[in-house]
Amino acid sequence: MGDVLLGTITPGVAALRGSAIITVATILTAPLDHPLQLKHDGVALRTKSPTDIRMQRLTFLAGDRTGWHHHPGLVLVAVQTGSVTVWSADCTTTTYGPGLAAGAVFTENSNDPQEVTSAAGGTVFATFVVPRDVPPVCRIEDAAVSCPLPVTGHRSEVEDSP
Repeated sequence: MGDVLLGTITPGVAALRGSAIITVATILTAPLDHPLQLKHDGVALRTKSPTDIRMQRLTFLAGDRTGWHHHPGLVLVAVQTGSVTVWSADCTTTTYGPGLAAGAVFTENSNDPQEVTSAAGGTVFATFVVPRDVPPVCRIEDAAVSCPLPVTGHRSEVEDSP
């Protein structure tokens, strides 16, 4: 698919990936060393091997974008403020944020490339449940997809961890 990395960058360090500059600040990474089977109140979570749980806060300024990428494992993303638009490889889009029709939460769980943009800015929190790798990987870079992007700019920033 593409180069593996970005999820391995030290918090607070900027990296250039195509047209996206992303400063990664991981709030926490915690190992889950054993398989897990949980089911309660209609919610289920099952892992078959060791995984890492990682949480990140991403702050988008107006016009920011992540660059095309995908993630191993599962990602739950909650939009705290503003809005972000998720672009699929077929150029369809869905915009998420508090009070929007699509809601303020989206998930990522495939090897298909996507890009996230924000026309006016926003803050999101992402929780990753990813296979244990050495070095740890939570983002895989993909080649750019030619979609007509209404958003200009090319930088995404994740605030430094507290």
